[in-house]
Amino acid sequence: MERKKVRVGIDVGGTFTDAAVIDNETYEVIEKMKIPTTHHDEDGVAKGIVQILNKILASRGILPDDVTFIAHGTTQATNALLEGDVASVGIIGMGSGLDGLSARSESNPGDIELAPGKYLKTYHTYVDSKELKDEQIETAIDDLVKQGAEVIVASEAYSVDDPANELRVVEIANRKGIYATGGHEISQLYGLKTRTRTAVVNASLIPKMMETANMTEKSVKNANIKSQLMIMRCDGGVMSIDEVRKRPILTMLSGLAAGVAGALMYEKISDGIFFEVGGTSVDISVIKNGKVMIKNAQVGGHRTYLQSLDVRTLGIAGGSMIKVAGGKITDVGPRSAHIAGKEYEAFAKTEDIVNPKVKFVSPRQGDPAEYIILESENGKDYSYTLSGAANILGYIPEGDYAQGNKEAAVKAWEALAAHVGLSVEEAARQVMNIAIDKTMKTVNEMIEDYELDRSFVTLVGGGGSGAVLVPAMAERENMKSKIANNAPYVSTIGVALAMVKEQMERTVVNPTEEDIKRIRAEIMERIVKSGASEATVEVTIEIDSQKNILRAVATGSTELRSKDLGSEAMSDSEMAVIAAQSVDQSLESTKLAAKSGRWSLFASENMKKSFFGLIKKKSNAVSVLDREGVVRFKKANVQYTKLTKSQSQGKLSEFLDDNTIYSDANATIPKVFVFYKEKMLDLTGMQTKEQLMSILEIETEMLRGEDEMIVIAYQ
Repeated sequence: MERKKVRVGIDVGGTFTDAAVIDNETYEVIEKMKIPTTHHDEDGVAKGIVQILNKILASRGILPDDVTFIAHGTTQATNALLEGDVASVGIIGMGSGLDGLSARSESNPGDIELAPGKYLKTYHTYVDSKELKDEQIETAIDDLVKQGAEVIVASEAYSVDDPANELRVVEIANRKGIYATGGHEISQLYGLKTRTRTAVVNASLIPKMMETANMTEKSVKNANIKSQLMIMRCDGGVMSIDEVRKRPILTMLSGLAAGVAGALMYEKISDGIFFEVGGTSVDISVIKNGKVMIKNAQVGGHRTYLQSLDVRTLGIAGGSMIKVAGGKITDVGPRSAHIAGKEYEAFAKTEDIVNPKVKFVSPRQGDPAEYIILESENGKDYSYTLSGAANILGYIPEGDYAQGNKEAAVKAWEALAAHVGLSVEEAARQVMNIAIDKTMKTVNEMIEDYELDRSFVTLVGGGGSGAVLVPAMAERENMKSKIANNAPYVSTIGVALAMVKEQMERTVVNPTEEDIKRIRAEIMERIVKSGASEATVEVTIEIDSQKNILRAVATGSTELRSKDLGSEAMSDSEMAVIAAQSVDQSLESTKLAAKSGRWSLFASENMKKSFFGLIKKKSNAVSVLDREGVVRFKKANVQYTKLTKSQSQGKLSEFLDDNTIYSDANATIPKVFVFYKEKMLDLTGMQTKEQLMSILEIETEMLRGEDEMIVIAYQ
């Protein structure tokens, strides 16, 4: 009998280390478990990874050869930065001539504030790179180490064009047994100041991350698992452990990325807001056209060249405590029952709540004594929480992780309700409304930032307390919502199902075809090194002409074929309903217009009358869905065509010309997307027709002449 192949995800959190085993074919969750994170073990968090890995495989009789993919996400880099638990960094700044004057100051960021009162210590020296000798480099390294540097960063003006000097510094430092990195390894963008800062933050994490990476890799090998260990990145992809050793900064915020990656791959979401709700805080992120939204991360208020998920964190969650002042409920959070060291009233036994009385406490020193707990006559006390309010109001589904004892919660809240002169239900509703108001402020900002259509957005709850906040918010705001499958383990599932991802940016003015081909070849090489199977890799090229940035983003699967999650394709009639909703059109006017590979294009046509019905204006809206019914593209006023690979020169050239705007100064080509087989090719960054045709030729070279493509163009 053929044995089942599985994927294993491990998520190391602040409180618990979670693991999930997933069937590699059906994506069914076979097993999941939690153990306390081993912060204080001499082997650190790696010990917990070993423990849970052995435990979860043994629980289902899974053999090492059955594991086809193993990955873990970690909050370690983020926590190290927040706690200031980082190595001090010595910087060797380099430059020559006039550039040397600015390089001296721009390569010296000083001490970097990571969190209030927590600093990353740096030491700096400068050498003229015009006639650089190995002895000078050695002296510079020795001086920095004497001052207290534990890791070396080499940072030279224009090293992105020629990294030779930075590489020399790294090599000499490594020979001396010192960790070192060059600015060019972290970012290929000009801007010495930001590049140095990003490289310094990265370097400060290397010693600690090396320790964990080595230990974790050893434990996977000791378990006889042949599959390469992958680590979650901050943009929702994964990379090989070898890459983590060089660029640990990419794991920063990866704990936040894992949850939305799980929701995205497990739930069929086109446009959504994802909430990972824990005990103390909620992480909120946006999904648009089936993709997560990404931006430049900041460290201690400083911009870096690190691209991460746009995740916004609020102190509202299942364990959020309630504040009362002047006999009125005034706030919910940011302190939680965990911080106050109290149990939730919603999980108490009914008989343990005897004649409860409201008591005011300061959860942390310096907090106002406005947070309320209840004291029971039998000496037990509990915290009032948002979970209590949600259980009282009936928002928690049967069997949900956050389902508590409603009877105990109501009994506990009688004292609170009496104190503020309301009924139990009125008090719970007031608390819930305060929590919704605080959360919706951020949700509305994100809807505006990403130009989402409120009527099409789904609010998705994940984490252990997803049902505490999301159903009530959706009901009040009249929005659609769902609780993610296996919500408490959604991060771990995200890790197990993640794709390999790489990104590369260059500063290039007016990129040529050659520049584009070069960056594409380099990112292909890098992503395959990171563990992706070349046949599954998709590369998107973007050109930001305002900032002169040429960007390549590659995603790929670790298997030989990239599969859709879930089992069966959606019917055309079901898809038509979703397509019509996505562009706010009637179902009658929405028709299936083209199909190719996994893609279905639906078009809606409308005739609008104006000027007393004398002028008729035709408008269209297009929606492209994958076979699972996820909307991956939607837009009004676009042109589309279907053609074969053999027609991609003649017919496509005409189609582009027809949709190009000509002026005296120049020709503005349309923004173009191409859909074929399993791929969605985003060519919107191309500036010229020649660039576009060249990249399309490279991307489709494996297609046969009769293979079909859908091409969409718009201005």
